Amino acid sequence: MDEIEEQPTESAGKSRPWWMRLSVWAVVIVVSGIIIHSVFDIPSRTVFGALILGALILRVGFFFLQQFATPPPAPPDPGTLRKVKLLYRCSICGTEVRMTAANDEDPEPPRHCMDDMELVAPIME
Repeated sequence: MDEIEEQPTESAGKSRPWWMRLSVWAVVIVVSGIIIHSVFDIPSRTVFGALILGALILRVGFFFLQQFATPPPAPPDPGTLRKVKLLYRCSICGTEVRMTAANDEDPEPPRHCMDDMELVAPIME
C-alpha cells in the first residue's frame, strides 16, 4: 500500500499580519453595529462603544487563555548552568560572595572558614 505523506501548507505555521487581523475585527464590529443599530434602534455611539469594549475584553481573554495553554519551556539539561543572583556572607569573618551561575535554582551555600555561608538576600538589579 502506498503511504501518503502530508505536506505542510505554507499557512500552517504563519499568522496573518497585524493590520489584516485588525481590519477583520473592524469589519465585524462595523457590520454588527449597523445590524444592531437598525434592528433595535439603539443610538450608534452606544452600540459601537459596547462592541469595541466587548472586542477588547474578548481579545484580552483570548490572550490570557493562550498563555495558560502554552506549556512552560522544558528545564535545562543537568549540568547546564542557570543564571542566579545570590549574595552569601560568612558568619565568622564577614566575607561576601555573589553567585551568578549555579547548577540549579536553589544551590547549596558555599563554604568559608570551614562553615556554610549564610544567604543574605537575592540581589535586585
